[in-house]
Amino acid sequence: MEGLVSLKTTPPGLSFHASPPSTSARNLSLVRRSLPASSMGTRRRNGVVSIRAQQSETKDESATVSPANGDVETALKVKEWEVGMFHNEVAATQGIRIRRRPPTGPPQHYVGPFEFRIQSEGNTPRNILEEIIWHKDVEVAQLKERRPLFRLKNALDSAPPTKDFVGALRAAYQRTGLPGLIAEVKKASPSRGILREDFDPVEIAQAYEKGGAACLSVLTDEKYFKGSFENLEAIRNAGVKCPLLCKEFIVDAWQIYYARTKGADAILLIAAVLPDLDIKYMIKICKMLGLATLVEVHNEREMDRVLGIEGVELIGINNRNLETFEVDISNTKKLLEGDRGQKIREKDIIVVGESGLFTPDDIAYVQEAGVKAVLVGESIVKQSDPRKGIAGLLGKDISS
Repeated sequence: MEGLVSLKTTPPGLSFHASPPSTSARNLSLVRRSLPASSMGTRRRNGVVSIRAQQSETKDESATVSPANGDVETALKVKEWEVGMFHNEVAATQGIRIRRRPPTGPPQHYVGPFEFRIQSEGNTPRNILEEIIWHKDVEVAQLKERRPLFRLKNALDSAPPTKDFVGALRAAYQRTGLPGLIAEVKKASPSRGILREDFDPVEIAQAYEKGGAACLSVLTDEKYFKGSFENLEAIRNAGVKCPLLCKEFIVDAWQIYYARTKGADAILLIAAVLPDLDIKYMIKICKMLGLATLVEVHNEREMDRVLGIEGVELIGINNRNLETFEVDISNTKKLLEGDRGQKIREKDIIVVGESGLFTPDDIAYVQEAGVKAVLVGESIVKQSDPRKGIAGLLGKDISS
């Protein structure tokens, strides 16, 4: 994912939460012990301590879990947490360093009306991507409760037909002789802050389309990138003809269905986050829904994993190192050399270059390495006229 920065480990500290006093809510304390602190709205102040009374949410929680079914729901929540813990172990065997959720578990200690946990390296995100994933895991769990999957499936009947994302990239490459451009509608990033103050997603998307973009990428993460699914929906409803990639941190199949209801034509899957089984499963869901999948890799091991998965049509190579967050576009060339490049040609996979692309020379470099599409955000969204930004990036006017 473009635009991430490293996050230093937070010094050890304590996080406190008031325990609910009611009898019906006592069952929920077991749930809280089985969920990450972030799922309870934990906030650190000055990097050390955050205290928040939870009396206001006790009433709501008591209403959703009755004494009759409380034990069952508690057991399910506990099992969900255990599965998440196992997920980290499976991921680690595949070289995945990004943990789905804190491995050391939830709060276990109580003092009077408060529960607390000691913050340590185990339950502190090791970098910004891991922080985003932990937040996303909690965010999606909350969204699923408010809008269950069966409701999303019902909404699919009124969703607009999907557009051919892969076909649009191939057509653009044939038309221009240059990599098909996936222009990114992005307001901000954790590393760069606000990229454009006068941010109108529909206006920017329309300018990209007029400038010759083959497809558009729309950031939907709110907390870290100031995006939204409403932006995605607004662009689709505005009559933009370019296929749309939902640029989201996917951790659950629910998000795929939700993106489809909002007008997405393609989904981003990040190999640094998702184990092989998840990727295979999600690709099948996307095909069932008529969505393309862009599977993003960062290094040789991730590339080898993805090349072993059937059904992959698009592979994005992110030139940003997720450990150091340095950008080196030679990473694209390195991952496309030798047997890997041969397999990609045999499978007729379109490779998408990502991150660090600012000039025509950059585009020419990755194209020579084997790239047939590029995903670019920062270098064109910051331009007062995105159409001119596209021409400047590619070295010629590709508007049709």
